[in-house]
Amino acid sequence: MTDSKEANRKAIAPFLKWAGGKRWFVKRFLSLAPTSFDRYVEPFLGSGAMYFCLQPNNALLSDINEELVGTYKAIRDDWEAVYNQLKIHHSKHSKEHYYLVRRTNVETPHERAARFIYLNRTCWNGLYRVNLKGIFNVPIGTKQSVIMADDDFEAVAGLLHQAKIISSDFEKVINKTRKGDFLFVDPPYTVKHENNGFIKYNEKLFKWEHQIKLHECLRSAANRGVKVLLTNAAHHSICELYSGDFTIKRVSRHSVIAADSLKRRVSEELVIRSY
Repeated sequence: MTDSKEANRKAIAPFLKWAGGKRWFVKRFLSLAPTSFDRYVEPFLGSGAMYFCLQPNNALLSDINEELVGTYKAIRDDWEAVYNQLKIHHSKHSKEHYYLVRRTNVETPHERAARFIYLNRTCWNGLYRVNLKGIFNVPIGTKQSVIMADDDFEAVAGLLHQAKIISSDFEKVINKTRKGDFLFVDPPYTVKHENNGFIKYNEKLFKWEHQIKLHECLRSAANRGVKVLLTNAAHHSICELYSGDFTIKRVSRHSVIAADSLKRRVSEELVIRSY
């Protein structure tokens, strides 16, 4: 069984910033996660905050974003090459270098991974956004740090060797789960008939129909004996969707994604569980 042996575990910080990431969640609400399971499964990987916190011995990690998945694989396969390339970006970082890197395609897996991490760490709020041609188009942010004090790519690579990493649709991944798995699900926060802020942007990628399909997949997984933990928007449409099938809890957090600092306020999210 996989468990959370926190006292004997070296902390590993996520190497990416991610809009909607769950660093805040694992700091405050880790007790809501199960203490034992056979395999950890995450179909919306993002920065992997929960994964890096739990450090399971066996995991299936997935995301539809192929650039993101390629970055994880490159670190797993040759973390030193990725880190050395990232240090080059660190030495050259400037507004000119950022936009040069943003518009330049690179060939090797470690160069692509370093490019992805560099842009993630220096763009506006760690947002991943592409245009209709699939080209990353987020402007430069205010952060100047490219190399972080808590970077430990060697430890990240070591942990990733214990996981299967794929790029896949969430439905296929969830349908692979079996009794004894812990399924942590953090999808884009799309709600029914909602039209504001980051949720409006999410609707372009993850529609309400996807939320309905996600609920169907998670209900089937729970019926198979999978331990399901889902975070989602605190909205009546989400409550109605999961009511009766799952336990629903409201938790609060500080929102930091808004461009206007005055709009960065305490907000609520839902934690939805099958156990």
